[in-house]
Amino acid sequence: KTPGSGEERRNRYQELPLLAAHDAVKFVICSRSDYEWSRAKLAELALPAGCMVFFSPSHEELAARELADWILADRLPVRMQIQLHKYLWGNVPGR
Repeated sequence: KTPGSGEERRNRYQELPLLAAHDAVKFVICSRSDYEWSRAKLAELALPAGCMVFFSPSHEELAARELADWILADRLPVRMQIQLHKYLWGNVPGR
């Protein structure tokens, strides 16, 4: 969870050593400062080789194109994904 989400306290860093190559880590990014935080965390964390990393723009907070531009400019080894459920159903809980 990024600082912009207001949920950063819910991160469970103690579980990172349990990650394997087939696992994935996702950062939902709300702003440029969240992006910078996520980029720093990615460099700091010792994720296993093959562990996929996703950066996703927070729906209605950050334009997908803007996040894509930042990722490309920095040549980060991450995949970008959108919150498809938000585009399909909006902020409906449980969807």
